[in-house]
Amino acid sequence: MTLRILITNDDGIYAPGLAVMERIARTLSDDVWIVAPDFERSGAGRSVTVGEPVRVRQLDERRFSLVKGSPTDCVVVALQSLLRDHPPTLVLSGVNRGSNLADDLTYSGTVAGAMQATQSGVRGIAISQCFTRGQDIRWDTAEKHLPDVIRQIIAAPTAPGVFHNVNVPDVAPDEVRGVRAVRQGRWQELKIEVTERVDARDFPYAWLSFTHQVGAPDPDTDLGAALAGWVTVTPLGGDLTHHDSLGDLHGALS
Repeated sequence: MTLRILITNDDGIYAPGLAVMERIARTLSDDVWIVAPDFERSGAGRSVTVGEPVRVRQLDERRFSLVKGSPTDCVVVALQSLLRDHPPTLVLSGVNRGSNLADDLTYSGTVAGAMQATQSGVRGIAISQCFTRGQDIRWDTAEKHLPDVIRQIIAAPTAPGVFHNVNVPDVAPDEVRGVRAVRQGRWQELKIEVTERVDARDFPYAWLSFTHQVGAPDPDTDLGAALAGWVTVTPLGGDLTHHDSLGDLHGALS
């Protein structure tokens, strides 16, 4: 089967990682389409724009940008409008500038793009490149390893409603230890910091930013394995139920 690939992201249509994702996709198929936000939407999660119109700008035959659109908007518009008559068989969301590991997943626009694809009946893969602040991003590591990783994922049996979250470690291409299927981990601490500032007109504003404390992560989680130099692949779904708590809750409510 010939793949028709849709690419989206949360870093915006001109992000370096989107160009990397396009080059990777073209090793898999000649039928590649791009629908991405017009500016960075990191942290957008599964937001959907319903209070104002979403304007579509066509940049070339197979490249579109959504003005003020989220990654979820991009996938919805692509599947229900732009590619409605010939839908994609695979949605690749990324390559994100920075990891999407552990508790970050519910905030991630990158993950949301893949989730929306899967809930619409199309295979979805979210892809992120880990990096260390103040250092160059190792896009070459993603570009070397991801074509084979994506091929392996789409060849593997996958239950309906399941999508995959991939993180490429912050190591040189030849230092990658391999690929591991792992569960989602937990940061020791995840906080959203508020930096208060005043602009040139004396109006107050704030910058919000994530801070993480790693701790001693389980090596069999996405966080522990990625920090140890593995490409991590985590199967995800839309069920947020904490199943182990149901029994106790049934007892308490009865």
